[in-house]
Amino acid sequence: MRAPRFLAALLLCLSPLVARAAPYKLTTWNLDWLTLRPQGDARLPDDVTVRAAADFARLRRYAAFLAPDIVAVQEVDGPAPLARLFPPADYTLLFTRDHVIQRVGLAVRHGIALHQNPDLTALDVYPPEAKYPLRSGLDATLVFPGGATLRVLAVHLKTGCWDRPLTYRSRACRTLRAQLRVIGPWVAAREAEHVAFAVLGDFNRDMDGRDAFLPALDQIAPLRDTTQGYASPCWGGDRFIDHILLGGPARSWLVPHSLRVMVYKETSPALKDALSDHCPVSVRIDPKP
Repeated sequence: MRAPRFLAALLLCLSPLVARAAPYKLTTWNLDWLTLRPQGDARLPDDVTVRAAADFARLRRYAAFLAPDIVAVQEVDGPAPLARLFPPADYTLLFTRDHVIQRVGLAVRHGIALHQNPDLTALDVYPPEAKYPLRSGLDATLVFPGGATLRVLAVHLKTGCWDRPLTYRSRACRTLRAQLRVIGPWVAAREAEHVAFAVLGDFNRDMDGRDAFLPALDQIAPLRDTTQGYASPCWGGDRFIDHILLGGPARSWLVPHSLRVMVYKETSPALKDALSDHCPVSVRIDPKP
């Protein structure tokens, strides 16, 4: 008797993850206050609804279907909640050393070697006495089977300046402009080293070709914005604010037409809190030594 199709698919999802040959799936996913803290925790804003066990189970199924090789995550309260989506038996989990709930992390499939570099703490451009510090960038070096290396900077930048000119005189735009001045030297250093690199995450910025953010980085080093020219279908369609930028030799690693957005089958806006208001954005790369 043949196994039902859904059972075969389930067994495939549950089979152990092993190092796969290229191309590799590179993803960014903002998980929208993913935490195990109880409702009403003093460190959580009043409007944050924590996930129930069923919500984690739903997200785990989506993570298994997504099956990334490398995923940069944002708004995650450390390794414990992320391990419910990307099990440590299959993935190495890294996080910035920030003392905030909305941390930036990285999950990397076993078989890809990695080294965590010092956090890019300068992305917190607020003064030390600020009540709500900004998030550091997670800096890591990945080594693929075959010897190709990729330097990765995972970021979650200041919200509120999505499509205003960077010169707009709001606090959000001033802050984003200051963070751009931090990312620039990191990009310049990777370009000087002649290494493949990627900057990915939640930029909170619509880089639609008219924006000054990407051209400012392009003046430092040529970058490939893998989402440019496309609209996101997430929650009914919108412009991308989650981006994957490839630099150095990695610009030629992009598999053509590989950009994907994993949308949720749930369509009710009420379920955004149970899932995320962001959808995972992925491309495939074919690393070369």
